[in-house]
Amino acid sequence: MVITTALWSFALVVGLLTLTPGLDTALILRTAALGERRGAWGAVLGIQTGTMIWGALTSLGVTALLAASPVAYEVLRWAGVGYLTWMGTRMLWDTWRNRGAADAAPEEAPGPGGFAAGWRRGLLTNLLNPKMGVFYVAVLPQFMPAGTSHVLMGLLLASVHVLLALVWSVVLIGFARVMRGWLRKPAARRVLDRVTGGVIVGFGVKLALGD
Repeated sequence: MVITTALWSFALVVGLLTLTPGLDTALILRTAALGERRGAWGAVLGIQTGTMIWGALTSLGVTALLAASPVAYEVLRWAGVGYLTWMGTRMLWDTWRNRGAADAAPEEAPGPGGFAAGWRRGLLTNLLNPKMGVFYVAVLPQFMPAGTSHVLMGLLLASVHVLLALVWSVVLIGFARVMRGWLRKPAARRVLDRVTGGVIVGFGVKLALGD
């Protein structure tokens, strides 16, 4: 009964977090909107793999280093800044570099890659975000009933987070597929990539500023 209450309470907290538009939402929508269903699900599962890793590390006490060690936090933060800035800038640059080719033959315009590329992108985006680790360090212990195994309970709580995120991802991918016909037009695709690239760079800048 106590464990069930903890799971429902945690589900409410992470459910609200999942519904809040952010980097994960932008990444999934952009990939799915371009017709890359395998790539979109790769990104989804990569992000959720990262969530499970954060849950496991928090349960083992490893992520407490992020809260206790400024050096560890800064190293991970700047790795995240570099990755997000590189990914977003490359996306923006490609919209200008490939503009002529995309207008001439939009069906041959390069996409974001297949399942493996999407999974890798989603995993790195999640793991290189130190705020995810700090969030788990601050929140997870509050939902661990006394007398339970921290590792098993931590993994169970992370699984709840993953389940809710997967359900929301189904909605996002479904929405993107409905809009796919319009979004695959060269002009619409450039706008989508520029907006998504700008959002990703913005998150990188925000992370660099420590906000």
